[in-house]
Amino acid sequence: MTFTKTKPYVLAATAMAAVLTTPAYAQAAGAEDDGAIVVTARRIEENLQDVPISISVYNQEQLSARNIVSSTDLAAYTPSLSVNGRYGSDKSSFAIRGFSQDLNTLPTVGVYFADAVAPRLSSNITSGNGAGVGSMFDLQNVQVLKGPQGTLFGRNTTGGAILLVPRKPTDSLEGYVEGTIGSHDARRIEAVLNVPLADTFKVRLGIDRNKRDGWLNNKSGIGPDRFADVNYFAARLSIVADLTPDLENYTVVTYSKSDTNGAVPRVAYCNRGTVPGSTGSTSFVRTLLCGQVDRQAARGDGFYDVENSVANPFVKSRQWQAINTTTWKASDTLTVKNIVSYGEAKEAYSFHLNGDFVAFPFVETYPGPSRSQGHQWTFSEELQLQGNSSDGALTWQIGGYMERSSPMGTQEQYTSVWSKCTDLYAFKCITLSPLASSISIARNNYFYRNHGVYAQATYKLTEQFSVTAGIRNTWDWQKVNADNIRIVPSATGPISIRCSRAATPANPNAPAADTSLLTSGACGIGRTFRTKSSDPTWMIDLEYRPVEDIMVYAKYARGYRGGGLNEANVGIESWDPETVDSYELGLKSSFSGAVSGTFNLTGFWNDFKNQQASVFIPQCVPGPANPACTNPAPTGINGIQNVATSRLRGIEADA
Repeated sequence: MTFTKTKPYVLAATAMAAVLTTPAYAQAAGAEDDGAIVVTARRIEENLQDVPISISVYNQEQLSARNIVSSTDLAAYTPSLSVNGRYGSDKSSFAIRGFSQDLNTLPTVGVYFADAVAPRLSSNITSGNGAGVGSMFDLQNVQVLKGPQGTLFGRNTTGGAILLVPRKPTDSLEGYVEGTIGSHDARRIEAVLNVPLADTFKVRLGIDRNKRDGWLNNKSGIGPDRFADVNYFAARLSIVADLTPDLENYTVVTYSKSDTNGAVPRVAYCNRGTVPGSTGSTSFVRTLLCGQVDRQAARGDGFYDVENSVANPFVKSRQWQAINTTTWKASDTLTVKNIVSYGEAKEAYSFHLNGDFVAFPFVETYPGPSRSQGHQWTFSEELQLQGNSSDGALTWQIGGYMERSSPMGTQEQYTSVWSKCTDLYAFKCITLSPLASSISIARNNYFYRNHGVYAQATYKLTEQFSVTAGIRNTWDWQKVNADNIRIVPSATGPISIRCSRAATPANPNAPAADTSLLTSGACGIGRTFRTKSSDPTWMIDLEYRPVEDIMVYAKYARGYRGGGLNEANVGIESWDPETVDSYELGLKSSFSGAVSGTFNLTGFWNDFKNQQASVFIPQCVPGPANPACTNPAPTGINGIQNVATSRLRGIEADA
């Protein structure tokens, strides 16, 4: 099953709302007068070519020229960056250099906006926990940092980090209005106004409204005609207050809301053969899927034609975040910075996971009658001390980080398996069989705590040689409260209602269809799981400049990703943290003359220990087709496990 995306063509027009001076514009784009690109990959402002990290950087002009409006779009142009966009761009999760995020695991790529980590969001389907819709406008730049960044950024950056740097308010009265039209009835308008209310108080306000029809054509006649559409509104308010010449307070408040049809995978193949031991529902479903493939072929369906079974599919999300950064230049050699953030993220979705339009769809998921699948708040606090020696040979920073995240109320998801429902919430469904079909109710609430302390320094041994070393220790704690119910539906209502983890209802004397379990919370009594982990991470890097415009570096870094929980994995509800040892050789070069530019080359080797991976081992069923199966386990294994060791190697080049 697969789907992909086409880029709509766009035509854009921009009207200047005020005079835009060239110096202010160049500064906002993240470029200095000599054309150097300034990045914050090491939490301080540096020339891109001076940073011994493999980085892809885009300023706002490059983002606009490529029509990059979401994380999915960003991955299309960035080497080694990919996304899992199976459930649509609103729920995409990042992967860098193959460091994937499986279901219920923590992200491998940290996403930061204005130096603050994105709000967490935990539901029953992997979510991005990052660059939501409306993040890609009025930016100074986007920086994609590749490889473990576990010293300065911590929190699950084994694959890398993505930094979104918004444009700060300037001391000029300026702004713009930009409109975009394109194929699939694309319509977008952006507007930004910058107002210096005083020499020491500046305000910048921006909005982004974007709407586009989907590019997946629905052939089922059920639900909307198009999927993979865009429909969001985003707003941002930034305020800079210079409290004293050496004390700056910078506040950013962001808000975004999206309401789309989501995406539907396309069934491209089916297994027409027989599988030993495959009988009953498995054999029956295989026949149905092959019937769908034949129906699509007879109709002449193309690559972007899909079939939907959900009457009212949607993916709705809302996120807001307030970030305050206070910077005090205590002296010429010491700067104190404090970054505090509070954000909330919410999502609700209703769609078909696999795109099989058959008599009994395999998996359809819905929010609860009055509750969404995910609603989480996140608070973070980070204190940094940055300094340098008087001769500039030594630069250093130390810091501490704290994060809290908890659900806002009870999260709830209804999932229908091999059933076709006329009234899902009354459990009135036509089913494949009482043994195979079900409706599950998951009320899983996730709680997170994260702490870290770190230090890193760079010492210039000579004008040509430098060494950088850093260390961090991270402590993770996670808890989940689970109240999960399994219902066997029928055309007239439920046949049975039971706790998912029990053979009988909580009250063994109650009738099988006792509805008290739906509201009593009895299935969640004692169903709390916890896990905690901690590990040091470190980095050491050697840099050599044979000439001014060339730098070569060799780096060794340790990355760490915290353990996790999934109460649905019977007997294996938790898993351990994973670590990676990363070895990297890099070349960065700049050239000028008739043709000017840069050429960068990186090779990397990653060794994993206890890598978190999704593992499926079906239950062994005894019978003539399986003579070796004499003592089957009560259930199979379907969940996250720690793989002992693995290796990943690669090479990157950009110019």
